[in-house]
Amino acid sequence: MKELTKAEEQVMQYIWKLEKAFLKDIVDQFPEPKPAYTTISTVIRVLVKKKFINYNTYGKIHEYFPLLSKDDYFRKHFKGVVKDFFSGSVSNFVSFFTNDENLNLSELEKMRKMIEEKINELKNEDE
Repeated sequence: MKELTKAEEQVMQYIWKLEKAFLKDIVDQFPEPKPAYTTISTVIRVLVKKKFINYNTYGKIHEYFPLLSKDDYFRKHFKGVVKDFFSGSVSNFVSFFTNDENLNLSELEKMRKMIEEKINELKNEDE
């Protein structure tokens, strides 16, 4: 899967949020000063070409919708980050974040709880 540029990712965030949107709806999501319609239109054409979005046509107007869910994109993008920066090891990735000084006890406990729940789920599947 091709990666998104920052501008493409920003437009995709708005399309994922709106689920279906016309160009005007997408531009309206941007904070002031809003980018030009032509700029967003160009990014949208690239996203269509990359097969991240498609559209329905109503006369001369296009209604855009995502072809890939936000979760699917993140999952594939995350796997690339783990592969490229952590030698493909999720353990190395987790170690990096657990050694981050910005993590507090509450966040670490939430992570532990999620991991314990997943372990129990997998154990129950094996039985």
